[in-house]
Amino acid sequence: MSSPTTPRTGRRRSRFLVGALALALAGSLAACGSGTDDDADSAGRKSSGAFPAKVATKFGTITVEEQPKRVVALGWGDAETALALGVQPVGASDWLAFGGDGLGPWVTAKYDKSPQKIGTLEPEYEKIAALEPDLILDTKSSGDQTRYDTLSKIAPTVGVPKGGDQYKQTWKKQTTMVAQALGVPEKGERLIADTEKQFSEAAAAHPEFKDKTITIGSRTASTWGAYVRGTGRVDFVERLGFENNPAVEKKAGKAFSVPVSEENLQMLDADLMVMAPIGTTAKKISSDPLYASIPAAKKGHSVVFDDKDISSAFATDSILSVQYALEHVVPLFAEAMEK
Repeated sequence: MSSPTTPRTGRRRSRFLVGALALALAGSLAACGSGTDDDADSAGRKSSGAFPAKVATKFGTITVEEQPKRVVALGWGDAETALALGVQPVGASDWLAFGGDGLGPWVTAKYDKSPQKIGTLEPEYEKIAALEPDLILDTKSSGDQTRYDTLSKIAPTVGVPKGGDQYKQTWKKQTTMVAQALGVPEKGERLIADTEKQFSEAAAAHPEFKDKTITIGSRTASTWGAYVRGTGRVDFVERLGFENNPAVEKKAGKAFSVPVSEENLQMLDADLMVMAPIGTTAKKISSDPLYASIPAAKKGHSVVFDDKDISSAFATDSILSVQYALEHVVPLFAEAMEK
């Protein structure tokens, strides 16, 4: 697979040393304005791969004037989404510390040349600028204004969608935005249609999921939490017919999850509980007396991810990882529901 070969914009920017970053930031452009998701979808379809391409974001409608050649993918799942669409980023963030090229085992596409690794929560702006990108993808991230402002001074930046702060971005929206920015909206639509078909087939095969409540939670070494509607994990299970735990939704705010104290751990109870260990072990969750006392756990209606690849695919929620998750996660849900 190779990157697009159309001449890249921004060739006039100098190669950057640490002391020259200010010059680079002053010399690049990002177009902003107002727009809606519908406007962006329409613009993407009308472009039919032609440029300029327009993408609606929280920060306004971003215009990509020409076919990008040097893409930096910073958002969680942005790099593998670009790869799925036939574009190899020159810089990418490794959100789950996979190592190598930063790709999960569900990604079969490979780089011809390894990308420069970029930090995740705190992007290394000088390193990004040194790559001389003509497009930055940051569609699944914090949505922080300062982060966006700094990136957009380096190159046109496709940030989070409206309402997408704190990683509230689904695989479908991410694929649409990235495909529009890369000038391949039809390819994105085909990937989305294929994946939606897989979800429909999984839901049809498991009518027992329909309207059942579910908790998607996690435990770190010291805290418990549960994910809220609008995040990829919850979107995944809702497509299968589940309803996110109403008690969790009542606590939902702007963040992608809500904290759950040990004293209130019974709030996690649902027809099915799904837990992921973060910086701890699956055994520490399942053997915890407080967790084991929750009715769903007592009935065996609990899935605790003990396979890192499965847990990572479910968490990443990209166009490629959800296909892997459907294959491996759905059987675990079905088995737990049968108990």
